[in-house]
Amino acid sequence: MLQLSELPRMKKLASVEDAYELCRQVTATYAKTFYLGTLLMSAPKRRAIWAIYAWCRRTDELVDGPRARLTTPETLDQWEHQLESIFAGHPIDDVDVALVDTLTRFSLDIQPFRDMIAGQRMDLYRSRYETFEELNLYCYRVAGTVGLMTLPVMGVAQLPHSSPWQASQPQPDPASEAVALGIANQLTNILRDVGEDARRGRIYLPLDELALFDYTEADLFNGVVDDRWEALMRFQIQRARKFYAEAEKGISALSPDARLPVWAATVLYSQILDAIERNQYDVFRQRAFVSTPRKLISLPVAWLRAQVL
Repeated sequence: MLQLSELPRMKKLASVEDAYELCRQVTATYAKTFYLGTLLMSAPKRRAIWAIYAWCRRTDELVDGPRARLTTPETLDQWEHQLESIFAGHPIDDVDVALVDTLTRFSLDIQPFRDMIAGQRMDLYRSRYETFEELNLYCYRVAGTVGLMTLPVMGVAQLPHSSPWQASQPQPDPASEAVALGIANQLTNILRDVGEDARRGRIYLPLDELALFDYTEADLFNGVVDDRWEALMRFQIQRARKFYAEAEKGISALSPDARLPVWAATVLYSQILDAIERNQYDVFRQRAFVSTPRKLISLPVAWLRAQVL
């Protein structure tokens, strides 16, 4: 999917409309659940989200795509230079055109984008994480950053408290809660993809927590599903759900037109954890997914939460 451009070469790039269409196609192809949520946004916002997602996808492909074996630290240096060119208003590739246009419409900060590239650098030299503290940094960089990238597009419009008991509650912190949602999603990905990652020699579950449940790396690579594994997975799922719960606190602070799509994406993605449970925690031989009927049933739930929470 991704090939880095030769920066000095001048070439005719796609029109803004064609660039956004490319971003839409990338989002619809690689993030079906997320794409469903974006369709509930206003046109300017969903186009901006597609542009951000396409950049994130291309960044991830550098270390997790079919050409990842060719990626070096210098490749990521070049990618960061291309990012700086985008923020300077000078697109290099067709897809960049959409992100440059998005930057003229929304006040995006370059730092979360740089942090995501730093997360990809971690994948170049790490295939294990000793503690959750280490993993949490990785999750922030590769996914929590997405919350910070998209928050200016979503918009924040904190409503005043309407009742005395609400006035005593802590105010939402949309930025930290946006990060929490990204981390929740990444933890969900990690749990869903344990088997796939193991086949690539990677373990994203903290090693000290494997030891806590007396489960070994050899057990994981052999796909052992027993009482130890089930207990370990219940522990991991509980943590992911805590991050979802933290993230949900901030949705009410978003602009009204962003709440439903964020609720929809949150409800739909968190159901992957339910699917893992239905599969008796066997993520080695069964890929957890949310069926289309379940997605459709969940939308009224998301709509209700967007109205009352």
